[in-house]
Amino acid sequence: MDHSQRMRAGLPYQAWKDGLPQQRLEAKKKLHVFNNMPPEEQEASMALLRGLLGRVGKNPWIESPFRCDYGDNISVGDNFYANYNLIILDNAPVTIGDNVFIAPNVSIFTAGHPLHPQARNSGYEYGRPIVIGNNVWIGGGVILLPGVTVGDNAVIAAGSVVGRDVPPGVVAAGNPCRVVREITCADRDFYWRDLAFDVEDYLAPDAHSQEK
Repeated sequence: MDHSQRMRAGLPYQAWKDGLPQQRLEAKKKLHVFNNMPPEEQEASMALLRGLLGRVGKNPWIESPFRCDYGDNISVGDNFYANYNLIILDNAPVTIGDNVFIAPNVSIFTAGHPLHPQARNSGYEYGRPIVIGNNVWIGGGVILLPGVTVGDNAVIAAGSVVGRDVPPGVVAAGNPCRVVREITCADRDFYWRDLAFDVEDYLAPDAHSQEK
């Protein structure tokens, strides 16, 4: 098994061997074109995105600049939106569900290195998959660390560092990130804190199916 195969199998590998630098270069070339597309050429931008990522659902949008290592390890569902400066180190699979919102300056890191300096200096590294469920909102500046899962309908508060799994249907915050409270039907009628919606069409058609 070569080092490219080892990486994709989730085993320790050395990133400068067996075609891995060339794979990263190809991703960088595509990202350079994507990040420098004229803003009015939205359809061409999304076509480039589909050629970079492993799977892309309906109605995707990623604001440039966007960075990743390989691209084909990333899967995003329908109605995916990511704001400026999304970074995904995807030496392991990153699986993102439907209706996921990602705020600016979010970092998703599947990559890791051994703790002990002798092992780390050998150049071996590893990747652990990250999963983000459906209807998740990830706030600005959040960092997701290797191996975490964020459950459906969760909200991760800005600036959080997520090193453990986050269950479905909660607000989680902090460094380290911890559950603050559940999201309930009582939250549905407010757009921010105690401010109620002043319009009648604020519920998505499937909102009732997402209630707890």
